[in-house]
Amino acid sequence: MKQLMFENDPQFWFETVRLFSHASYGGADFGEVLAAASQVKPGDYDSWHDAYLAAADRLAEEAKSARPVTERDLLMRASTYYFSAGFFLHGNPGDPRINHSYDRSSESFHRAVELLGPAVEPVEIPYQDTVLRGYFYRAPGEGPKPTLVMHNGFDGSAEELHYFGAPAGVERGYHVLTFDGPGQPSAIRRGLVFRPDWENVVGPVLDFLAGVPGVDQEKIALLGVSLGGMLAPRAAAFESRLAAVVAVDGIYDAASVLTSFLKWDRAEIVRRANAERDDELDAILAAAREASPTMRWACDHGRYVMGAATDREFVAKYLQYTLEDGVAERITCPVLVCDAEEDLFFNGDEDTLPEPKRLYEHLNAPKTLMTFTAAEGADAHCHAGAQRLASGRIYDWLDRTL
Repeated sequence: MKQLMFENDPQFWFETVRLFSHASYGGADFGEVLAAASQVKPGDYDSWHDAYLAAADRLAEEAKSARPVTERDLLMRASTYYFSAGFFLHGNPGDPRINHSYDRSSESFHRAVELLGPAVEPVEIPYQDTVLRGYFYRAPGEGPKPTLVMHNGFDGSAEELHYFGAPAGVERGYHVLTFDGPGQPSAIRRGLVFRPDWENVVGPVLDFLAGVPGVDQEKIALLGVSLGGMLAPRAAAFESRLAAVVAVDGIYDAASVLTSFLKWDRAEIVRRANAERDDELDAILAAAREASPTMRWACDHGRYVMGAATDREFVAKYLQYTLEDGVAERITCPVLVCDAEEDLFFNGDEDTLPEPKRLYEHLNAPKTLMTFTAAEGADAHCHAGAQRLASGRIYDWLDRTL
């Protein structure tokens, strides 16, 4: 998607488009995002925080005196803007603004869900000695129904999945279960950092669904967004209870976005990243974060969600997020691999295929590659800006598949 704001800062532009996209299902309003974005200075994380916090506070205050439907709508949008306010602050995990913005986001969404009525229920899924938090969306009507389990990726929340297609599923007769896994917002605050063996996260989620009335246990599909486009296929490779898996967008090797600018092969990068000391790699990473707004943000956020002390340690951990060594080939259920024509993160280069196509080529299971284009306004990472188009195509594929 052509960059119209934040010249030389594609990360700020993408996050702005992502916010525009949430308007499709009530998570933002175009004018509100545009007004907030106009107050942001390129590359200035504090100005981003201040602009979106002010927008969220204004809506939350207005909601206090609004009638129920208006209150719900105001709080949905406030929840989005609060979450966005803290989005770029994770380079300093002790920054009190992180918890403040997330807590207000979560509180606003929970109140909005209450106003939606019994069709959406906050849930707690037993996991190890704690719980994973999420939401169960119940489709109307009697009898067992197909169910879509959804999780986000590197930086998104269970609440955001409301705008990535949860209500779209209910409209089409699907129950939908969304959740935050380890490393994702509600879990990271309890010390649960990301783990690559995602089947050990999805397993307890499916155990939970086994006890939910009205779920057709033979028709449970899994959808992962962004980094979830690698995590969900990873889970499907080892979890036989899934009837289908959707990767939005498909990822074969998540670390490719970090290693593509390094001069060594993957084995050497792994060795260097895990070494006790490597001044050369440290210097390259420092230069990359200075040159690239996306690398700066990715390393800051990556240390936060992976439990890493340094950029190099983050790279070492992130190198584990791959479907190499025969993992992709293990998947047996049908797979939908979504592909964005101009993905900011995973579009490959002149020597390598885009990540969705790499994943698609390694699949032995029944598979579909679904490409979204610039002509459709759907070419951005995870099809931000074309959410209704993407949700419709994905659910139609699920209808045909299940």
